[in-house]
Amino acid sequence: MSMHNPPHPGEFISGIYLKLNNISGRELAEKLSVDASALSQVLNGSSRVTPEMALRLSIAIGRPPESWLAMQDAYDLWVARQKNQK
Repeated sequence: MSMHNPPHPGEFISGIYLKLNNISGRELAEKLSVDASALSQVLNGSSRVTPEMALRLSIAIGRPPESWLAMQDAYDLWVARQKNQK
């Protein structure tokens, strides 16, 4: 999967965290106490990282929740800029 610049948090999680730790999305969903389909939507970039998800990711992965929200905001701003350039 090629990453955007900046990446969607889901791309980051899939490309970095899951691969480095050799775990599946389903295993991470269990660790986050969320439905696997909900996490799948984040991982494939079709859902945003919400404040609730940011808190869960922070506990499971160890990055501050603010970093997940900042990554989501940076991605959203990048997408908006791409749309405005067309």
